[in-house]
Amino acid sequence: MSQLFIRGGGRLRGEVTVQGAKNSVLPILAATLLTGDTVELRGCPRLRDVDASVRILESLGCEAHWEGGCLSVDTAGLKGCEISDRLMREMRSSAIFLGAILARQGQAELSYPGGCELGPRPIDLHLSGLRDLGAEIDDAGGVLYCRAPRLRGREIVLSLPSVGATENLMLAACGASGVTTIANAAREPEIVDLQNFLVSCGARVSGAGTSTVAVEGGQKLHGCTYTVMPDRIVTATYLCAAAAAGGEIFLRNAREEHLSTVTAILREAGCAVSADAAGISCSAGERLQAVRPVRTAPYPGFPTDAQAILMAALLRSRGATLFEENIFENRYRHVDELTRMGAHIRVSGRAAVVTGVEALHGAPVRCTDLRGGAALCVAALAAEGETRISEICHIDRGYEDIARDLRALGGDAVRV
Repeated sequence: MSQLFIRGGGRLRGEVTVQGAKNSVLPILAATLLTGDTVELRGCPRLRDVDASVRILESLGCEAHWEGGCLSVDTAGLKGCEISDRLMREMRSSAIFLGAILARQGQAELSYPGGCELGPRPIDLHLSGLRDLGAEIDDAGGVLYCRAPRLRGREIVLSLPSVGATENLMLAACGASGVTTIANAAREPEIVDLQNFLVSCGARVSGAGTSTVAVEGGQKLHGCTYTVMPDRIVTATYLCAAAAAGGEIFLRNAREEHLSTVTAILREAGCAVSADAAGISCSAGERLQAVRPVRTAPYPGFPTDAQAILMAALLRSRGATLFEENIFENRYRHVDELTRMGAHIRVSGRAAVVTGVEALHGAPVRCTDLRGGAALCVAALAAEGETRISEICHIDRGYEDIARDLRALGGDAVRV
């Protein structure tokens, strides 16, 4: 099993091009099923979760192949409607295929999805919304048996702005007759990217980025060539790496408007962050300052995916910072591993207080989940000596090659 070895204590200096967004490309891959045609996705990151999505597509009779950084998907040969339990367990977002399969095939059969163990992430909102569109769903025994010979558009009001439910309903609505309106929709940039992809394929979708998304169903979709947006959490990771270790970096293609809550806090902590059309620059001194309380919230609030990463950046700050996790209840599993490196963190329920220490030291640690693993990399760059990070399969779910990128930014990181 691969491990990362990171030697910290040095300042960063360098440039890297930010990869395509994991949380954008996965629903887009599901959306390719609606086209029955060939789609070319440029800037598609080569990740474990992308590989899992490709295996799902292939199991349904589709074809996919890579050419450099472009993934070509041909869904004309779709012949199945069932996803095996083994494939569903590989990633949480596999549930996104449900809406697209129903829209194309009129029926679907799949088990409940897997993924990082961050606490309950029920797909009840997905299922209730699909039922509102006319789907009949039997979820007995952990398997979803779904039938929808005809989906009909209508207004759906989500009880909370779930990203996955918004995406699933957008895909299903493309195959429904009439207009579907999704109220209290998630507003994340990845929702906008999905809308832009669907529109490029001939769909009529509007409102993404606001709390109301409208889909005029029944349009015949076609293939296209599409470039995936840059990953805002990968961007946040490398900004926090520079903040933790000190130095000056440039992240090409990064978009500050996608993570302004993160850059605002980094500026408050003492970093100099600037952005233009080409990307984002960040420079930091030796130690950061503690910041106002950080409370995760749905977009445009502070992203839960950046919580562990920012926490790692503030481990050597002057003062104490309060974190409040309001999205997932088990999102502090990385704390014990950071403590091994000398961090001072107190956790009570959904709150964690980080009190900055003078120095961190390298230690053997293990990834507990995707973003927790990235946080260990950030902390390792600020620590004295070498840190060995195991179980990096979690990191591979969201980072194309984190060791390569950290080296490009001036870090000492090796994958063994």
